[in-house]
Amino acid sequence: MATLHTTRTLRALALVVAGAIMGAAPAESEGTSALIKAEFVFTEAPFASCHASTIAETPGGLVAAWFGGTDEGKPDVGIWVARRDAQGWSRPVEVAEGRQEGGQRFPCWNPVLFQTENGPLQLFYKVGPSPKAWWGLLMNSADSGRSWSPPKRLPDGILGPIKNKPVRLPDGALLCPSSTEDDGWRVHLERTTDAGATWTKTAPAADGTTFGVIQPSVLFHPGNRLQILCRSQQGRIVESWSEDGGATWGPLTATGLPNPNSGTDAVTLKDGRALLVYNHTRRGRSPLNVALSEDGKAWKAGPVLETEPGEFSYPAVIQGADDRVHVVYTWKRRRIKHVVLDPAKLVPCELRE
Repeated sequence: MATLHTTRTLRALALVVAGAIMGAAPAESEGTSALIKAEFVFTEAPFASCHASTIAETPGGLVAAWFGGTDEGKPDVGIWVARRDAQGWSRPVEVAEGRQEGGQRFPCWNPVLFQTENGPLQLFYKVGPSPKAWWGLLMNSADSGRSWSPPKRLPDGILGPIKNKPVRLPDGALLCPSSTEDDGWRVHLERTTDAGATWTKTAPAADGTTFGVIQPSVLFHPGNRLQILCRSQQGRIVESWSEDGGATWGPLTATGLPNPNSGTDAVTLKDGRALLVYNHTRRGRSPLNVALSEDGKAWKAGPVLETEPGEFSYPAVIQGADDRVHVVYTWKRRRIKHVVLDPAKLVPCELRE
């Protein structure tokens, strides 16, 4: 399996891992890089374009998924999966397509993996002609992504997690960050207590006019407080807060973090910090950055994962059982890249505009 885990790559990323985003890199002597590994999930594939990756940790190892085909939105775009073990990443396998009973084929979109507690690995994804008219589906795997159940369409009005992973609430319910694009961009949350058999959802957290927002991710804070961070059309990452564990949500407000109308993802680390992966720019999809926060409000710069021209976008991030942070993202629409970080070695710096 091809890898970017070379001395040159590690040395270059070590220079920026503690550096301020968009600022000069510190000297290498300032500390040890938090980067553990940087690699491609694949270097050769039977599709020309790929995007919107997701990652989960299973009892059998890491599993990644993404959509791939001729190009985003084309009928031949399906959902592809690869598994990682001690030998590296397996060859990508297509596990879902959008062919209908009458033979018409629609593109697949935005897979989201989630490992249930003591249960199957779940794969949520969308099928349809466009994000304005797609529908949600769910597949399960009992063997860490080696085989999958037939897809089951979600109930009308339920799309499942739209881009970013669900989170498990203290009561065991799964909270899925979701959004719609058919009547302006609006975010909402969907909740299931039985692994996707039945669902409820919140009212939209936006009216589609003040802020156009989609693709939220969920962060936990003390006192039963939750936060969502959203992609927006207004040049900023936009947030909303819940004081009751996700049942109701406050107004949407712009954060101080830029957003070039591109997907982000965030995770609450075991030490309580919030970690965000995003493009720290108002235009384009490079650089790709990590930011850290103690409270979800004041953010500091972490590693810069990509700086060269091109598209580095749509990150997905999780923290594994061994505390390591795993990030996957689109690399120039041709590959999916996987980066592993040691959160204990992340040295946040002042964030620069």
